[in-house]
Amino acid sequence: MSIVKKIRMQLLTKPLFALLTSKGLLPSISATEKTALRAGGVWMEGDLFSGHPDFEKIMANPYPRLSEEEQSFLDNEVEELCAMTDDWEVFQQRDLPQQAWEYIKEKRFFGMIIPKNYGGLGFSAYGHSCVIEKLATRSQVLAITVMVPNSLGPAELLLHYGLESQKDHYLPRLADGRDIPCFALTEPQAGSDATSIQAHGTVFRDGDNALKIRLQFEKRYITLGAIATVIGLAFVLRDPENLLGRGEDLGITCALVDAAKEGVDQSRRHDPLNVPFVNAPLVGRDVVIDINDIIGGEKGLGNGWTMLMESLAVGRGISLPSTSTGGSKLALFAASAYSSVRRQFGIAIGKFEGIAEVLGRMGADTYLLDAARTFTIGAIDNGEKPAVANAIMKYQSTEKFRRMILDGMDILGGAAISRGPNNLLAHAYFGAPVAITVEGANIMTRTLIQFGQGVIRCHPYAYGEIEALEKGDITTFDTLFFSHVKHVLANGFRSVLLGLTRGHLHRPKHGGVSRRYEQKLSWVSARFAFLSDVALGIMGAGLKRKESLSGRFADVLDQMYLLTAALKRFRQEGERKEDEVFLKVAMVNGFNEIDNAFAGIYQNLGRSLVGLLFKSIGFYAGINRFGSVMQDKDVHKIAALLTFDESVRDRLCGNIYRGGRVGELIAGARAMQEAKEAFSHRKTSGEQSLDENERILIARAEELQRSIIGVDSFSHEEYFRCSK
Repeated sequence: MSIVKKIRMQLLTKPLFALLTSKGLLPSISATEKTALRAGGVWMEGDLFSGHPDFEKIMANPYPRLSEEEQSFLDNEVEELCAMTDDWEVFQQRDLPQQAWEYIKEKRFFGMIIPKNYGGLGFSAYGHSCVIEKLATRSQVLAITVMVPNSLGPAELLLHYGLESQKDHYLPRLADGRDIPCFALTEPQAGSDATSIQAHGTVFRDGDNALKIRLQFEKRYITLGAIATVIGLAFVLRDPENLLGRGEDLGITCALVDAAKEGVDQSRRHDPLNVPFVNAPLVGRDVVIDINDIIGGEKGLGNGWTMLMESLAVGRGISLPSTSTGGSKLALFAASAYSSVRRQFGIAIGKFEGIAEVLGRMGADTYLLDAARTFTIGAIDNGEKPAVANAIMKYQSTEKFRRMILDGMDILGGAAISRGPNNLLAHAYFGAPVAITVEGANIMTRTLIQFGQGVIRCHPYAYGEIEALEKGDITTFDTLFFSHVKHVLANGFRSVLLGLTRGHLHRPKHGGVSRRYEQKLSWVSARFAFLSDVALGIMGAGLKRKESLSGRFADVLDQMYLLTAALKRFRQEGERKEDEVFLKVAMVNGFNEIDNAFAGIYQNLGRSLVGLLFKSIGFYAGINRFGSVMQDKDVHKIAALLTFDESVRDRLCGNIYRGGRVGELIAGARAMQEAKEAFSHRKTSGEQSLDENERILIARAEELQRSIIGVDSFSHEEYFRCSK
């Protein structure tokens, strides 16, 4: 140890260490929080928190592709399942058709994540995502039914933690549908807070002197719960007589419970906004299971919190972004195709600037959302477990999906609010709040998880400093703390210089139109990293309770992540000229969101002199903004491309089911384009000037138009039957 460091430790570090320890000025981390923080890993989110992201490294991340087998499954089995599922009938009958249930099991849809040696399909995360995405464009009920067994549930837990004997027994049965799984976590008093679980199991010896567990539980919001044959149950395990020799309180544990056991009650159903996927409460009274029913056997005792944290991250990163992207693509396709078919005052409504403004926003958001989904899942397939990125994806994808559905309904008008077989959006509208609520409500995801956990786990020094304080390790703390000080000063200096040069100080190695966006992202990252440290310094442990402020930091982090994903997509796909406008509008929107979030931070970060200082900085930042005024011509251009260029619409809305009403939209939009010149001729020269071919084109286009703009209606008898 150098003499300088020894003197520094005596004069500065030890007094500071004592102050921080006694006053609790740095955030403390409970045992359960540590488990949550350690679940998964830090991916490129760490670059964004660093203040100096390495875009060359970020852009070098692998981009996923479907295997031939996965593509074939999408083109055949998924297509067939969509064709046999009529979403209107699903809602009328309150269930998927029996034919669909049998096909799902026969073709092993429930076994996409299960390896082939256990009888599953062994798909990549990207293959799994694309299947869910396409199913969501046909029926959300269908997508949810297939989604849950492939994400949060017994198969996921068994693959990571199960004994070989458990895998050999359960995985083949789960893959082919002989067993239907569910995962019972949520409770009336706990919600998605697993640390507050009331369900409990007590270790005892039965009449044969064998060790058993007696369970008491009351769960709710359990997807597939009413029909599951295998329940993945989270509960607190107690051993009051210390029969296992590990103490009385063993902690949260996960076990597999046979739903046919005495005491299990599956007799009730929830009705989540009339969306008829199987969702139910589960009650267990004096349900007896064996010790070897615990996932992982004895190694799984008290290890449930770790299992839960890692499993929840899967749903956030794959399942919900996939259904949301599929629903968003469907909304965009329906709105843009409809805008080319529906005419007012003799012109397609897509040419009205009010409609074009909404379509332009929808197009840019869909481009961005699909980019982020693919980027994130590429990391998962590459072995990463990006916990913070997954939380960002859960929040942003479901929120964008909700807005996309509302925008699409605004454009389709009466055709979107009148329920019936021809309405593509109403049922998605019912389902949007469900996606936002599950896996932890979005309000909590934004204000507690994204930045709250991210600032600790992704920061280069914060977590190490907190651990050093807890261990009383002054030497390690000294090294980390003064490295942290250098880090803050460097980011502060870098933020100022990048601000003065409007980001031009950063020199990207990549050229082209995306170069300027990379410069701005680097500038944002420097300011974000600096202000994150300022917030930690000013508020310390109190930062955890400043949820509104934490939410604004999360907004900045989210936009940096999404915009980085859009850059990756644009470069990965060859920097198409026609995609430049999609990237531009997405970037302008994102940087404007960042400006708004920073403005809120400046106004609320600290009080008195500190508050005045940051309000002054905020005034300067308001002049030197990251964003800019959106150009009408850009959103109008996106609208024109989507409305009148079928190839662009098909590419941006790829991987949607094109049968049924979507097929009619395709035919109608195509017919209107084919008759475009004939319509123009009739308008300028009159009906009598048309030749036979033009009359045929116009007649066909108008027939399809009438069908597409038609709104479902029912006889009185049918109406009251449908309402029951």
